[in-house]
Amino acid sequence: MAGIKALITLSFGGAIGLMFLMLGCALPVYDKYWPLFLLFFYILSPLPYCISRRVVDDTDSASNACKELAIFLTTGIIISAFGLPIVFARAEVIAWGACALVSTGNIVIFATILGFFLVFGSNDDFSWQQW
Repeated sequence: MAGIKALITLSFGGAIGLMFLMLGCALPVYDKYWPLFLLFFYILSPLPYCISRRVVDDTDSASNACKELAIFLTTGIIISAFGLPIVFARAEVIAWGACALVSTGNIVIFATILGFFLVFGSNDDFSWQQW
């Protein structure tokens, strides 16, 4: 039953993060939808790590290059997701208030993605690999 509670909590966190993203786009004060490009970063961020987990054999306790490359690429995607709204705000494409809302949404969504991998990433009886 702990898996169901964690899944509900993670889905609530994702909904809150997307709410902040949509508030940064759709409030009448801001009314610009450029920050929705961050959805691509949300989709791309877990992919390198998921691919490296499929390729790499976890029997070796030492770190390997494939896993480290996946972590490097994931870090680059996450930093780019935080940098894009700042670049938009500096170029006066979006307002700074929208940048703050979108950055808050980024924090919540990436914390939710991290929580998903921490909760469902281990190879126990209830794993995300079943889905």
